[in-house]
Order: sequence, then structure tokens, then C-alpha cells
Amino acid sequence: MSGERAHLALADGTTFEGVAWGATGDAVGEVVFTTGMTGYEEVLTDPSYCGQIVTMTAPQIGNTGVNLDDAESVSGKPQVAGFLVRDASGCASNWRATETLDAYLARHGVVALSGIDTRRLTRHLRDHGSQNGALGTGDPAALVRRARAAPSMAGLDLVSRVTPKDAYAFTESRGAWGVGPSKPAERHVVAIDLGLKRHILRCLVDAGCKVTAVPASTSAEAILALRPDGVFVSNGPGDPAAVTYAIDTVRALLGKTPLFGICLGHQLLALALGGQTYKLKFGHRGVNQPVKDLATGRVEITTQNHGFAVDVASLAGRAETTHVHLNDATSEGLAAPALRAFSVQYHPEAAAGPHDALYLFDRFTALIDEARGASRA
Repeated sequence: MSGERAHLALADGTTFEGVAWGATGDAVGEVVFTTGMTGYEEVLTDPSYCGQIVTMTAPQIGNTGVNLDDAESVSGKPQVAGFLVRDASGCASNWRATETLDAYLARHGVVALSGIDTRRLTRHLRDHGSQNGALGTGDPAALVRRARAAPSMAGLDLVSRVTPKDAYAFTESRGAWGVGPSKPAERHVVAIDLGLKRHILRCLVDAGCKVTAVPASTSAEAILALRPDGVFVSNGPGDPAAVTYAIDTVRALLGKTPLFGICLGHQLLALALGGQTYKLKFGHRGVNQPVKDLATGRVEITTQNHGFAVDVASLAGRAETTHVHLNDATSEGLAAPALRAFSVQYHPEAAAGPHDALYLFDRFTALIDEARGASRA
């Protein structure tokens, strides 16, 4: 940690002082907060955070260091535009750690601030909404101007920044986390990688799927040519309405193969069905978000990371609501049974986070088996 004074400046002119940490330089992005007490490495490497400066509400960050296993991006590299913490730990005390968080941020060029009043910042974002910001050691007034000049997240396609260039096979399971043996890989699933988290892929493998991941721009025709038993539509960053090519692909796939979407995939399913999405004031980010399953009445504690939501009213007669967020009643799950398609807004793979919703991967494979049985009849 350099000890050099640095600032975060928001587009509304509010500034916060801290100490430069991680890489030297400055950064610009949408400033958001996440409420998880654990999982900072998963947060840093989640491609859904591309283009965002992330505030950790837990006060001390970095005490367990970083390791090679917990990175969620397929590349293993951090995806955030910047990182903000209250109290940065200068040491790593965990048997799995391979380096300190400070060294990791510096090595990957992630600009960060420590010593910032994250409670004040979180309350400001909660009251005034997520907004663009700039952080660095320069003049705060200049940082405000940079924040104001940055493009809005609304209308921004960030998927093109994080999707892979080529298709790839994925075979890794969750065995390293002490999870039991995977089921036999009896189903071929094509995953549209819009910014996939690795733990989602591991869960598909454990559920009995042979997984082929393809870039976001892959057409429906090319996907169907791979002869999938089902298609998975992944999480990812940015405004879902701006990812028009993926919306077209999902629309063309509906009714032709079972389909399961998570997070951005949930929003793209809604748009493909003719619905609409809108930007939330400050989004849902953390590992403690309560969701109700309307079919069972069961409440799940879930991992979430999204700044946009589905307008349920716009889907009247096109899809069923299956899950709702208990904090604000926003859409957390959809189903179109006639098309063998369903989705959830939250992250059932739980990395980091609780395991309450892992059953959804088995629901997907059951839907695949049902479709295969119908095709043989």
C-alpha cells in the first residue's frame, strides 16, 4: 500500500478520500456496492462486474488473500474497473492463499482505494442511485469531470468485452470443494458465454452435462448444428437490451431445445419473449438476498449481481413468474413451459454464497430428459 492520498469522485460531484492501493493510476466506471461478508475474490473476477467500480460493504477485506481456485472468470483474471474497501488487510492468513490481495490487484492492474468511508458511500448510492465515478490520485475536480464524461451503463453492451473469441469444452467439476462425484455426462449442453462464471459450468458438469461453451455472437443455427440436448444462457455485464444479437439468438432457439438462463440470461429470455427490462436504482449485489419460490412458498437466500430487472407486466400472457425478490418484489424467475424454457435472476451456483438454489441445475437436466423422452415417443 503506497500511503498516497487518493479520491473517488462521483458524477454528482460527491468525493471520498482514501489511500491508493493495488495498481497505480486511475479508473472510471459505474460505482456499485455489494453486501456480501465473504467472497471478495469471486466478486473481483465475476465478468458481470465488467465496467464497474465495486464497493465492499464488509469493513475488512483481504485477510484470506487470493488463490487460483476461487477465480470466477474463465481467464482467472479480475474483471472490475476498480475496487473500494474500508480496511485493507496487508497480510494473507489462509492455507489456500497464494498471494496477498494487494499484490494480486497490482499484478493485474486493478486500481483500488483503501481507508474510504464505505458506509457513507453505500448510503449515498442507496439514496441517490448507482452512478459513474472516477478514482485516482489526481485532482478531485478533474476526477468529477471524468466521471461525468463516462458513458451511462444504460444502453451499454459490455458482453462483447468479456465473451470468449472461440468455443471451448469444460469438464471441471466441484470436486475440489468436497462435493460428491458428478453424475454421468449423458446430456450435451451448449452454454452461451456472455461472461460466464466458472462455478456455473462446474454445476452443469456435476448435474450430468457435457458442456460446450460458445461466444455470445454465435447464431442459433450454429448452436443447433452442435446438436445440443439443451442450451444454457449465462450471466454477463451491461444493459441486456443492448445485447441485441443474443436476444435474436435466444428468440430463435425458443421451442427448439430446452433452455435455462441465469442473471443476464434471465433478462435475455424476457426480451426474447417480447418483454422489457429497466435499470434498478442501485441493483442487487451480495450473497444474502431473499427470494421466494412461488410454487413451494420456500424462501431461498441467494447470491445476486445485477443492475437491471425484468418488467413482469410487459410479459403478461407470455411467461409465468416463478420467483420474486422479497426486498422489492422484483422479478427473480420466469418460466415458459410450452417452450421448455425457464430462468432465474439470481445465481444458484453460489460462488460465493449459500447453496439453497442448486436444485435448479437438476431441474434443467430433468427438462432435458423430458424433452428427449417426448422426441422418442
